[in-house]
Amino acid sequence: MISNDDTDASIRQPHSDLDQVPVHVALIMDGNGRWAIERGLDRSEGHAHGASNLREIIARFGAYGVKYVTLYAFSTENWGRPQNEVENIFEILLTSINSELENLHEEGVKIIHLGDKATLPKEIAHAIIASEQLTKNNSKITLSVAFSYGGRSEIIQAIKKIVSEGIVSDDIDEKTFEKYLTTNGIPDPDIIVRTAGEMRVSNFLIWQSAYSEYYFTDVLWPDFGEKDVDLVIETFSTRNRRFGKS
Repeated sequence: MISNDDTDASIRQPHSDLDQVPVHVALIMDGNGRWAIERGLDRSEGHAHGASNLREIIARFGAYGVKYVTLYAFSTENWGRPQNEVENIFEILLTSINSELENLHEEGVKIIHLGDKATLPKEIAHAIIASEQLTKNNSKITLSVAFSYGGRSEIIQAIKKIVSEGIVSDDIDEKTFEKYLTTNGIPDPDIIVRTAGEMRVSNFLIWQSAYSEYYFTDVLWPDFGEKDVDLVIETFSTRNRRFGKS
């Protein structure tokens, strides 16, 4: 378990002498509910606070040269949460899009949705499509938002598309299969970060994470900030990635 308890409280400038920097960072944003409960607040307050620091975190990763950030915002399993909590999450997503989209666009962020838009309320789906259209030509950093997303579902849907197109088994290899994933065109994550002390994948990018590094922290997502981004980058820099080779 990696913790930031011993780090300097001051925010440092991004290091320029790192041995390696990830191209793609994926984030499992856990702990919003616990953060709220610890403070005697409604769980929706935790989700709102968790959303409020996203632009700062994305910018910090971008300052290091990270080109892709993926957020696990709402899984297919999250549909099983209480209806009022799900509705609050939808409201927060819509509010975030309305309040942050222009800023993200001006900062050169390209937005991509991962997941099944057909399962979402029409207002949410339309807002996501509009954000993708507005930012499609941006190239500074790509922000992929996994919303109503599940790794197993993604794989099943890819298989169905391959079958429907009549592609024979001899013509299917990894590169062919990856073209049918929602992440087509996005490099596999170099490192996956999970907050709030949990150490599991939770159906997130299970095909794409075959050789990803992992970083676990006890920090609850609403408290995750620039110094935590620094720790992720610095930790990744020390990893020896062999990709199965000696």
